[in-house]
Amino acid sequence: MQLQEFSSWTPEIWSPAPFDEWKDKLQSVCGRFTPFEWEERHSVNGGVILRDAAGMEIVQVATDVEAVRREQHDIRLDYGEYFFLLVQLQGVCGIEQQGQQSIISPGDCILVDSSLPSNFYFNGEFSNHLSVHLPRQLLLAEKPNDIDASRRLGAEDPMSSMLRALIAKMLQTPASHKRCGELRQLLLHATRQAFATDAPDVPLCPRERVSGRLEFARTLVDRHLTAEWLTPQWLANRLGVSMRTLQEDFNAVGTTVTSFIRDRRLHLAKERLVEKQRRGLGEGTTIAEIAFSSGFNDISYFNRCFKKAFDCSPKDVVRK
Repeated sequence: MQLQEFSSWTPEIWSPAPFDEWKDKLQSVCGRFTPFEWEERHSVNGGVILRDAAGMEIVQVATDVEAVRREQHDIRLDYGEYFFLLVQLQGVCGIEQQGQQSIISPGDCILVDSSLPSNFYFNGEFSNHLSVHLPRQLLLAEKPNDIDASRRLGAEDPMSSMLRALIAKMLQTPASHKRCGELRQLLLHATRQAFATDAPDVPLCPRERVSGRLEFARTLVDRHLTAEWLTPQWLANRLGVSMRTLQEDFNAVGTTVTSFIRDRRLHLAKERLVEKQRRGLGEGTTIAEIAFSSGFNDISYFNRCFKKAFDCSPKDVVRK
């Protein structure tokens, strides 16, 4: 499939780069992903290029390595704060996440959750895709937020065409443009619609393993993050386990239920504050309104937690 809107992103010749140099660049812009070279080739035909598109990060990843993996220990050390919206430009890429396996070809789109382990397979063949970094909490802050990550949207799907068109428009829009905020919100809304699950909202059944229950717990927290009824007891009831069992599950990964919910809400508030800063100090909602809409009901408590989590105050963020 010819993607005319991205023709400048598909050069015929890519300069080879040392494998370690390519790996360091990938990790510096995408996080803790571990690539594996193909048959001790020691070089990569491609590159990793970070661009600002209407105030949102878009990374071009071109490579012919064997595979790239993100394991559970990578996620623990590298907070999973993004969904990666991938648009395949050249070649093919195999993606595995949550037991789902997909192969994306030119024009296809797929959503990858950085808070879950994932595998990308290239098998030494050249692949070139764009990865749009969508702030996780902003994407999940509005309905529909029952998002079906890892589901491939084929190149001919109208939703896939719409996402590609929006991304192409953002790549042509400088961060200083007055309509950047609207473009970012439009992409977030289009992504929610494109990947919204069609499954009914049925009660979740906890799995036998702790990791299975934690996966369900994370999903429930993300879907109900700003709801006043989101408490540890509500979460335990929805999962069908006792409070003690739920606390033990979270203790096993070095946190508590309360801390997990609070940290998710803090990251949502921070993303909203960053968006406020981009739009201008005098525009949009106040810091207090952002705190309340992110699930906090005590502004003093919010300020203390924010300062401890990010080593700066909410005002520092909007004045950055």
